[in-house]
Amino acid sequence: MTGRGRPRKDKSPDKKCAKGKTRPEEMKAASLPRCTGKENRGESQGGTAMEQKAKEQKKKKHTEEKPSAQGTRKEETTKHSTEEQKRTPTDHTKAKTGGGNMKLQEKFPEAVTKMCPEMPKGATKASPQTAKSKTCGRKAELRAQFAEEPSKDNLDACVQTPKPKACAGKVKSPPKFVKETAKTPLEKPKAIAKAKKCADKEKSPEKLPEKAAVDSVLSKTLDKLKIKKDEISDAAEVVNEITHAIINHMKQKSECFKEVGNPLRSGSYYEKLKISNPDEFDVMLPMLVDRVNVEPFGKDGAFYSVGLKRGNNPLKKFQENDTLSASDMLKEFRDEVKKCVKGFTEWEVEKKKRGCPAVTLITQVKSITISLDIVLCLMVKSSWPSFTNDGLKIEGWLGTKVKREYKQSGYYLVPKYEGNGNREDEGVLAKDSWRVSFSHIEKAILTNHGSEKTCCEKGGARCCRKDCLKLLKHLLSKLKESDSSFDKFSSYHVKTTLLHACCSRTKDTDWSASSLSHCFQLLLQDFVAHLESGELNNFFIPTQNLLSGPGPKKCNMLASRIREECERGFPIFQ
Repeated sequence: MTGRGRPRKDKSPDKKCAKGKTRPEEMKAASLPRCTGKENRGESQGGTAMEQKAKEQKKKKHTEEKPSAQGTRKEETTKHSTEEQKRTPTDHTKAKTGGGNMKLQEKFPEAVTKMCPEMPKGATKASPQTAKSKTCGRKAELRAQFAEEPSKDNLDACVQTPKPKACAGKVKSPPKFVKETAKTPLEKPKAIAKAKKCADKEKSPEKLPEKAAVDSVLSKTLDKLKIKKDEISDAAEVVNEITHAIINHMKQKSECFKEVGNPLRSGSYYEKLKISNPDEFDVMLPMLVDRVNVEPFGKDGAFYSVGLKRGNNPLKKFQENDTLSASDMLKEFRDEVKKCVKGFTEWEVEKKKRGCPAVTLITQVKSITISLDIVLCLMVKSSWPSFTNDGLKIEGWLGTKVKREYKQSGYYLVPKYEGNGNREDEGVLAKDSWRVSFSHIEKAILTNHGSEKTCCEKGGARCCRKDCLKLLKHLLSKLKESDSSFDKFSSYHVKTTLLHACCSRTKDTDWSASSLSHCFQLLLQDFVAHLESGELNNFFIPTQNLLSGPGPKKCNMLASRIREECERGFPIFQ
């Protein structure tokens, strides 16, 4: 006769369970489906004393058989699905945590039972049989428990996840979760490969050599454009000598120009923008006019008619009908210069050019031909003309205070006209008009060109504003040599483009010396944009378009040639 609650060996429904003592993992598996409702909890609490003894004996055996139980769990887990094997290392961590749960189920079956609010799918079929076996006694109950083993899905879900809610979620929809988990490692290499491909494009070696080549060409070109100190010294000495001689002659031997003032040295040489050779110099000889009437000539605001008011001014000799004749005055001045130069055999006077306000002198210093432009001008100490109100936009670049100081320094008028000299406007001929000049302001701006006071000074950061201007002047000069149709374009167009660019890119860091190539190409873009639009406003007089003379056809041709040089890496410099 067997003990109470213990099944007979020959009548066991499961031969595997009848061969020996019940294995701990089987006991665990049998208890898991009972985590469903109140009926199962009632049965676990109403167990007999013999059942409790059997459990205590199996607990002692559990310590010895624990390695085999873990091995069994691993075998069952690996058979779950092919996609489950591809899970990330996080799954293994969860499986390990689940092993700790098995221990809790052995020691505290009631507590573990309360943690399973939802019934797994595999356990739903066991509940009717359990209820039925209750009427037949405890023997039938144990047989039903051993006969109905939990499904592998339920076992894996409970072992891997310590939280019942997460466990139930995995049992409900395992295919979706496995699909998303398996998808991650497949997409990640694609994302990495794509990022690597983008990085390779950014570090593409195709652009670097091109930029390096342009940098090299521009740097070498600037070195070639530097003027030797001994050449500067020799040229400056000769120019200064003849300039002083002319001023002395005017003061001592001329009745009309005896009140000539100190020379105003302007132009690229004195602005330190001269390239290649010290072969061009500009000197203005001013005549101060205190009381003068200045009226616009034309509509662009660049030309004016001048009338001297009452007073004993030696220039009244050249005034007719309250208008000071620029042509007559320039003719007299030219004659006086010729008289002076006769005593200097090394100098000769060039023939007069139509519309040119200068008397040009030529000489030879060693192997360099030097030209000196002597320009007679009127110095007006009064407010600037109204056409200049919207010009000189340097507030954001050099500051409002600097602008105010510049506008208080007066301005100059030179005897220059544009177009046909016989064109008449309100009784005044074009050849008798005067063009307004701010060359002294241009020189001051280019000398102190930084938004910071220390720009390009000793101990301060260097900028590339002047270098960019030199390169663009050199490019225009080379293009004019190859095509004479570009002769109407002058270095003044280039200088004006730079002044506008400095007002749009105001900071010294925008013109860093280390960014020469980038800054030069930006300046080229500005110049090309002006050429293509056919509009380049005078920096001081916005109403005057400096490109009205060359015309749109020539402007587009020059823009095309500059684009070509830029795209090819400036072969014209090599």
